[in-house]
Amino acid sequence: MIRMAEASDAAEIARIYAPIVSDTVISFEAEPPTRDEMAERIAATLGYAPWLVCVRDGRVAGYAYGSRHNERAAYQWSANVSVYIDERNRRQGVGRALYTSLFALLRLQGFHALHAGVSLPNPGSVGLHESLGFRPVAHYPRVGFKFGAWHDVGWWQLELRERVGAPAPRLSCAEAARLPGWTAGLAAGASQLRL
Repeated sequence: MIRMAEASDAAEIARIYAPIVSDTVISFEAEPPTRDEMAERIAATLGYAPWLVCVRDGRVAGYAYGSRHNERAAYQWSANVSVYIDERNRRQGVGRALYTSLFALLRLQGFHALHAGVSLPNPGSVGLHESLGFRPVAHYPRVGFKFGAWHDVGWWQLELRERVGAPAPRLSCAEAARLPGWTAGLAAGASQLRL
């Protein structure tokens, strides 16, 4: 099941994210956030864009969310997206399922372009994003220092709608949730899950 994240999911989300912070350069954070810190992040994000969880066998198998691409007003039709999957649920369609639902909801909100930053090398993440239509748009060489080495970050972009003329006002998550297509958008990724 794919649904909106709740504060009660914070511990499971923190559990999934902790080894990504502690053991990899996928995240440039130095310390894994606590459950309370993750609950604050979820609450702050839900005011702007969806934060979704995929629940399998009563546990969070993965999560995905949208966030601001930049604070400046002209960027408001662009969002960053991130997806993280529990190690036991990788290669089962969870990431694709979460992103499919997330992108449907972000489209309803009126976003025009999505961006994903990927620390390199990361063939799994690059493969997922490119299979969903993302195209590489930037490469930042040696931009982050972690675990005693400098690391590159690539940026990929997905166009949700054509960017010509003045865009319509973007909706908040709460406003978009009242639209008729919200429930269908939330459920859109379920067919991507493999048992």
